Amino acid sequence: MSGALPLLGHVVEVARAPVGLIERGHREVGDVFSLRLPGKRAVVLLGARHNRFFFAETDRKLSIRTAYPFFERMFSPGFYFFADPDEYRRQREIVVPRFRGRELDGYLAVVLDETAAFERHLGDAGEFELTDELGPLVMRIAARCFLGPDFGSRMDRDFFDEFRRFSAGMNLFAPQWLPLPSVLRGNRARDRLRCALGALVRARRAAPLEPPDLLQALVGATYADGTPVPDPVLVNMILLFTWAGHETTTGHISWALVDLLRHPDHVGRVRAEAGGLDLAGGLDLTDVKRMAHLDNCLHETERLHPVAHVLARQAVETFRLDGHVIPEGTVVIAAPSVSHRLPGEHARPDEFRPDRFADGRAGRRERQSLIGFGGGLHRCTGVHFAYLQMKVVLARLLRRYDFTLLDPDPRPVRGMRTKWPAAPCRVRYARRGQAVV
Repeated sequence: MSGALPLLGHVVEVARAPVGLIERGHREVGDVFSLRLPGKRAVVLLGARHNRFFFAETDRKLSIRTAYPFFERMFSPGFYFFADPDEYRRQREIVVPRFRGRELDGYLAVVLDETAAFERHLGDAGEFELTDELGPLVMRIAARCFLGPDFGSRMDRDFFDEFRRFSAGMNLFAPQWLPLPSVLRGNRARDRLRCALGALVRARRAAPLEPPDLLQALVGATYADGTPVPDPVLVNMILLFTWAGHETTTGHISWALVDLLRHPDHVGRVRAEAGGLDLAGGLDLTDVKRMAHLDNCLHETERLHPVAHVLARQAVETFRLDGHVIPEGTVVIAAPSVSHRLPGEHARPDEFRPDRFADGRAGRRERQSLIGFGGGLHRCTGVHFAYLQMKVVLARLLRRYDFTLLDPDPRPVRGMRTKWPAAPCRVRYARRGQAVV
């Protein structure tokens, strides 16, 4: 594509407005195009067919580990996504059962209890910045579900802020040894979090929790061959799931509330759908599944506002795709932020139309094309947990409050950061039955 600067290539545009750059590349060239980064070339793949290739070839022609060098610093080289494929599968087998069926049902009481506490915090009326309030709520839910009731009840806002400092250590372009202030703050936050989580592991070994939660299951976990899971892997696993459990979900639930408030007819449908459910405490997974329209609304938000707006891999060998040669070492990029809005694949792609997912075979095809939570073997392990908590939190809050969006045209944060709504993105609220002043 056009616009590369000498030596720098397109890195300035990537750092400032990556989605706009990819949209421009698509307009200029099409679904497959290259751009230049300092010292290397990147290839962007767009559309459902290329997304399937992207995920199918991960751990084969494409490497997730070498594409995200900062994750090795944040976690460790042999951990989870960044381990070799066999070790990744070994570690994944430990946690996948904790995000299925009966285990998810056990998290419902925590989601309801934390949402009730959030309502008491809100009171009858007021206003708030979406991510400032929904972020800590999502974090408290993740902390209680993953780390136990005692940790969740002790957690304060600084725990949320500590994870924000940890997140800020991500830097795709700078050398990992460069002592940038954000990287140094992120490293210090990582070390403090590891220390706190390591203490939790030791405490659980000394006094096991019954019935076991995710943390207790991990503390006692062994690999399939009976080998105990090393403590550094356990601590990084807890760190990853607590961090990932709020990073994507905070942005997604905030955008979902924005989308719903912009389309009040869908708020009415969500309220009607949840009207017969016991959102005070008697909810089970069957009830959550009944909220089909809210589920469609959340998928439409995932389509329009994917929080992980670009995904990267690195070619570990030279290969051909659609007649193009992609050399070894090339950064290969998938962009849900652009693929999800291709007019050839999504009717009226810039409109909020949740019913597109209710349309039989076409709806299933739409749902399968979404990659906001990744895809293939590396699809987000906790995606079902994320959808569960978003559905319960939104259904309960919309049943109890009237919300007004005070900033009617919120934009995503700039640059390569996770695409939460940028401030200001405020709502005014009043308990239903009271006037919204």
